[in-house]
Amino acid sequence: MSIETDVPESATDDSVEVLASRLGDAIAETQTYRRFEEAKAAVQNDEEAQERIAEFEQLRQEFAMARQAGRADDETMEKVQEAQQELHALPVMKEYVEAQDDLQARLETLNQAISDSLAVDFGGEAGGCCKD
Repeated sequence: MSIETDVPESATDDSVEVLASRLGDAIAETQTYRRFEEAKAAVQNDEEAQERIAEFEQLRQEFAMARQAGRADDETMEKVQEAQQELHALPVMKEYVEAQDDLQARLETLNQAISDSLAVDFGGEAGGCCKD
């Protein structure tokens, strides 16, 4: 996929925003992104997956509270891990996790391409705050 643009020699902030918007639109049209969105919708519409997600989140929250109170133990942690394994064993979740990983890898590649031009971590700077 190639997007040809004429970038003025001295780009304005507005022209850069237009290009960024076009990049976002182009990413949304990729097979990688569409696959992720389809997998996400499949998980959201799968009753068993939603039940397992709720169970996992409940156990994870209970473990976090127990840990804060100094009452966390291996058995509780094992229950959380078991629930996560059961969740990730569902075919719909396997597809979602794989699609998410593929999208993340693609976005990291794009971030690197932008970062190389800027000599800074574009994604890190865009999402960063209060760096010392």
